[in-house]
Amino acid sequence: MSLEKTLMTDLKEAMKAKDQAALRGIRAVKAEILKFKTSGTGEEMNEAAEIKILQRLVKQRQDSLSIFTEQGREDLAVVEREEIDIISKYLPEQLSAEELKSKIQEIITQTGASSMKDMGKVMGMASKSLAGKADGKSISTCVKELLS
Repeated sequence: MSLEKTLMTDLKEAMKAKDQAALRGIRAVKAEILKFKTSGTGEEMNEAAEIKILQRLVKQRQDSLSIFTEQGREDLAVVEREEIDIISKYLPEQLSAEELKSKIQEIITQTGASSMKDMGKVMGMASKSLAGKADGKSISTCVKELLS
């Protein structure tokens, strides 16, 4: 089932259950998908685009969450945590640190990378093959650790 159909059924269930956190999260995803479709770029909505939208929404909320906790605004931080949980349900299963390390090690051996000079090559391949399964920051950190 496509993400949009899943969102519609989940939205209906959240409305029936009067789950405000789920409604906020699902509506945010639906709004971003609509924005993407009407952007006029001519790009097609596929799984990669869906994952990119979901990751961007989660990252925005994580940034806001860190600011709110830093400022002592726990009331706003709770809202962001709830939305992160809801939006994360639609992302693919994230890799553990050990799995990520082994995948990146495979990529390093494939590319023949040996030093930090080859980081760009490794990051390009890793970003493509691990899209949606790990965020860019954790990929970058792991690549730096393995190449240095």
